[in-house]
Amino acid sequence: MPQSAQQLGRELRHSDTLDHAVRLGFVAHGLVHLVVAWLAVQLALGNHSGKVSSKGALHELARQPLGTAVLLVVAVGLFVLVLWRLLEAWAGHRDEDGAELWRHRATDVLKAVVYAAIGISAVKVVLGAAAGGSGTQGWTARLMDLPAGQVLVGIAGVCIVGYGAANVGRGLRGDLADKLSAEGSSGDVGRLYLLWGRCGYAAKGIAAGLVGVLVCYAAITHEPRKSGGLDTAMRHVLHQPFGVPLLDAIAAGIACYGLFCFARARHLSR
Repeated sequence: MPQSAQQLGRELRHSDTLDHAVRLGFVAHGLVHLVVAWLAVQLALGNHSGKVSSKGALHELARQPLGTAVLLVVAVGLFVLVLWRLLEAWAGHRDEDGAELWRHRATDVLKAVVYAAIGISAVKVVLGAAAGGSGTQGWTARLMDLPAGQVLVGIAGVCIVGYGAANVGRGLRGDLADKLSAEGSSGDVGRLYLLWGRCGYAAKGIAAGLVGVLVCYAAITHEPRKSGGLDTAMRHVLHQPFGVPLLDAIAAGIACYGLFCFARARHLSR
């Protein structure tokens, strides 16, 4: 990589303009999670019309006053997060090397992909795309049609479960202070922020783990329709013993993650 390109990347990473834009991105990401949590609560209360997913949240936002403008802001914020994560993967982690460096770069790229997927969905909603989409069942079916597709779907499911377990582990460990500035992670308010983060990561991990289990089950049975995204997973939770309080607890955790995103926007640590 040319030295000038590295220097440019470092300058962009530390620019005040990007700093403010990243704060906007976290507000957008937090808003999406709060709406997902609200949809999960509505499902627990018996309203089955909404989709408990990021796409469902975007469509819900679109139905509100000034919905199109809000979605455009959300999309811009998420695309800024994509840029930020790619810059981190390219020019960040200067004090790391070996496996740790590549693990953090892979994490940055994965997060960029997630932010991009939600941002693209927001743009599609603005442009009037249908609410359904192919979703998890769609890509599961496409993978299953490939040579060794059943194995590929199984690997994808295991990876999703692993991602969920990593988030649960991070929530239980509570090592989230590095995501906030020193001011934001100290005192009584800082402890509240970190509690939001712990609950949020744990809930997101459980939700992702459930999605991964569905994908693994689809691989085992060779039936793509047995897989599903977050909405399908939450509906499975609802039909279990004590399903309503379990779903409410997951919704509360997802809401906590949204609030933690707001805390990161206010006390950004980059």
